[in-house]
Amino acid sequence: MAKLATWGNELYSGKRSYPFIGQRKLWFGIALVLIVLSVLVPVVRGGFNLGIDFRGGNEFQVAQVHKTDPKVGDDAAHEVIPDKNARTTHLASNTMRVQTDPLTGQQADDLKAALAKAYETDVDKVSVSSIGPTWGADVSRQAAIGLVVFMVLVALLMAVYFRTWKMSLAAVGGLIVVMIVTSGIYAAVGFEVTPSAVIGFLTILSYCLYDTVVVFDKIRENTSDPALKYVMTFDEKVNRAVNQTLVRSINTSVVAILPVGSILFIGYWLLGAGTLGDLALALFVGIIVSTLSTLFIQAPLYYQLRKGDADVKELDAEVAQHREESAEALA
Repeated sequence: MAKLATWGNELYSGKRSYPFIGQRKLWFGIALVLIVLSVLVPVVRGGFNLGIDFRGGNEFQVAQVHKTDPKVGDDAAHEVIPDKNARTTHLASNTMRVQTDPLTGQQADDLKAALAKAYETDVDKVSVSSIGPTWGADVSRQAAIGLVVFMVLVALLMAVYFRTWKMSLAAVGGLIVVMIVTSGIYAAVGFEVTPSAVIGFLTILSYCLYDTVVVFDKIRENTSDPALKYVMTFDEKVNRAVNQTLVRSINTSVVAILPVGSILFIGYWLLGAGTLGDLALALFVGIIVSTLSTLFIQAPLYYQLRKGDADVKELDAEVAQHREESAEALA
């Protein structure tokens, strides 16, 4: 702990520094590769694994089961509806859920009886619900609208708060990277996309925005500090701000990821609570990607957008002149 505190103090004071801004081309290159891969993964896999809330279908909930093996439900569904997709999930200690493509009334009745037999329970303990494709399309449309509205509000609020559209553009750019990369990882793992997963995506974007505000606030503080005006160039001030907030970013990420990791690894994989997996995975991956995006994408992108401004060039020239005069005086 003492070494960690010393490391943090050295970062804040400037005694130790990492080249977040100086190596920005490398970070942008890595981000571009991840974006391309994230776009290609769903294409190669034939799209995302959409839940029935988006594509429509039937859902069976089997209560008071004597077995909790999802394979039992999958096998029963395959025997009754071999031409339909079916996915079984362990919901609770004695409840299973089976989701299928849209079925006819007879197919639904046959599968209901088969599931009751397979899980050794009464037929009346199996409930059936149906979601039409129209309702699923409406859910997809509302999710897309919610995401667009969120991004627009973020852009406007960031521009007003920081009084510069370039910080807003850098923040939105980082959010887009987080969204694409997280979606790519989600598609690669093959987890089902449900309304809970969409909520998870919006949550991680909000988390990324919080971390971004912390870093950008420090950048604004450093770039407006009169004591640093002729001491550091613009890129040095931005880089110092990222280093000064590095420990805080890591700490908040660890604190946030521990409970989410518990839900994902203990709740989903060990205890088999299937309804937690889609939300927990989105949050787990998103928190990690959000933290990396703030440090390696958003702050360097803000510098990239500002480095050509006349005031930045003038400031850097004054700093260079001041350093040259100081060196001559010491010589």
